[in-house]
Amino acid sequence: MGLSKEEKSRIISEYGIHSSDTGSTEVQVALLTFRIRALTEHLKKFPKDLHSKRGLMKMVGKRRRLLYYLKERDEKRYYDLINKLGLRR
Repeated sequence: MGLSKEEKSRIISEYGIHSSDTGSTEVQVALLTFRIRALTEHLKKFPKDLHSKRGLMKMVGKRRRLLYYLKERDEKRYYDLINKLGLRR
């Protein structure tokens, strides 16, 4: 259900500002997005898994706050990121 080390390092290298960047807003949003997508697929199979659904809602809220922060700080980076990830806004 979670991301493997290879997937995580691929996402970090793709969305990071530099090679050892793991904490920038873009990387955090990208990792959350891929975890949200995986958990959404899980919940399609197991709709009564309420504990996972709560975790999903928490991740969506955290991603929303991070995106808001990024939009306030640097609007161009925000729009680049949501276009790259295919998010609606």
